Amino acid sequence: MAHGKETPRQKMIGMMYLVLTALLALNVSTSVLDAFKIIDEGLSKTNNTLEAKIFKVYEDFEMQEQINPSKAGAWKEKAFGVRQRADSLVKKIRDLKLLVVQEAEAGNKEAIQDGEIVRENIKAVTDYDTPNRILIGAELTSESKARKLKEQIEEYKNYLMEFIPEENVKLRESIMGSLDTEDEKDAKKSPKENSWEYHKFGHSPLMGFLAIMSNLQINVRNAEIELVNYLYSRIDEGSVKFNKLEATVIPNTNYVIRGNKYRSEVFIAAFDTTNPPEVFVTEGSRPYEEVKDAEGRIIDYKIRDDLKYELLPIEKGKAVYERPGGSPGFREWGGIIEVQGPGEEKIRRPFKQSYQVAESNVVVSPTKMNVFYYGVDNPVDISVAGIPANQISAVNTNGSITPRGGSWIVNPRRPGFSTIRVFADFDGQKREVGFKEFRVKTVPDPVAKVAGKKGGGIEKNLLLAATGVQADMEGFDFDLTFRVTEFTVLAVIQGFVSDNTSKSNAFTQKQKDIIKSLSRGSNLYIQDIKAVGPDGTVRILGTIYFKIN
Repeated sequence: MAHGKETPRQKMIGMMYLVLTALLALNVSTSVLDAFKIIDEGLSKTNNTLEAKIFKVYEDFEMQEQINPSKAGAWKEKAFGVRQRADSLVKKIRDLKLLVVQEAEAGNKEAIQDGEIVRENIKAVTDYDTPNRILIGAELTSESKARKLKEQIEEYKNYLMEFIPEENVKLRESIMGSLDTEDEKDAKKSPKENSWEYHKFGHSPLMGFLAIMSNLQINVRNAEIELVNYLYSRIDEGSVKFNKLEATVIPNTNYVIRGNKYRSEVFIAAFDTTNPPEVFVTEGSRPYEEVKDAEGRIIDYKIRDDLKYELLPIEKGKAVYERPGGSPGFREWGGIIEVQGPGEEKIRRPFKQSYQVAESNVVVSPTKMNVFYYGVDNPVDISVAGIPANQISAVNTNGSITPRGGSWIVNPRRPGFSTIRVFADFDGQKREVGFKEFRVKTVPDPVAKVAGKKGGGIEKNLLLAATGVQADMEGFDFDLTFRVTEFTVLAVIQGFVSDNTSKSNAFTQKQKDIIKSLSRGSNLYIQDIKAVGPDGTVRILGTIYFKIN
């Protein structure tokens, strides 16, 4: 279907949706459907990114209303009406997702936690019945949830169209394409199969359904951001006359990490684009000279004859002052900003600023020990002196590192070495402020035990009372669980070797019979013990040797 020119994001989402539809039509295996967990997760991240961008536009509306309420107020009211409609529709889609998952995962409390779907815990990934039953029912009627959802999308689409004039064909086609609810027109299919509702939900497994619903949420947000951006463009601040001029200096920070730059914007708060200012700057604590009248009142300012000044370039009424963060220390700078007044005279305003250059002081400390372990969550604390936690990010050269709570979690990809590189946000730009290298080791093997014993003498009754073989971690700080998956019991009875293998951690009946037949002084061997840990690897544990007391 062609819906006019689409953004790269819309094209990407459309291609993902086509792949999903094709795979669903092929009735693919569970292993392939599991891949749609990743697709749905990607769609959710895209939705979060869109919501963040939309939120920024609404903040701009509020700022413009403060600047010029008479002109911006009406457009802000329209935009916030769109916001309310979009939020309501996105919530409706979210509620339907939760309802279907609750029905499909009845009894599985891990699938939904704190009102959020946990994809990794979903078991009924190939459940074709529940999405159809909940959204469509036995027959598609006006009361079907799919039909009501379609009507709500169409109402939202029609509401957005009211704000766009007919001559703006490009925007109208784009939003119509994002919110398309047209039925299919395949002559080989029945009217039911051609319906938008059945096409979306008539034959979708659970994971496919979640991806489809996430795609619908993105379509709603795409249409929202296109419309509110259009409404924002309609605000015309017009010409405003100012009767006061003030020199304004906005630094990116007053605390500079060595190796990074100090950056500051210097501009007249009110300016005429046809009359750009001139900004003269110099370093020092006295960057300008005051001009006083006979009574000692300051009447003007001027640059000093004994100092060397730099004329800053002007872009859109603003001058940008940049200096590299060299040797540590305190820096002072300032100067004069000039703008042509109504007559022949120039208006001058002074300014002074300072900043601190400091050595990088990055702290990357493992919470539990001085190494990382492959296959487990390794907690790490990261801080940078003078930088808020929300402006710090990090990357891991061997695996992943993600924030969790007040710390970070490192998951190495392989044993060897891992370097954590830390970045801080300086004036909207991420810059590296330090790094630290760690060793990466595999989790040590657990110790095989029966009835809490690793071998030696044991009472026969105590051995029979044990359920099987356990794998315990000894002297390891992480709370890890290893599961025994296989072991063999072997003993020599009346000169013959008797053995039996269990494919779990529990004694088989044959193994218990071997134990019962042992007399005092007999030897029992539990060998070929295999255990699986959180990293998924199979560990071969040592043999347990018991002597019956």
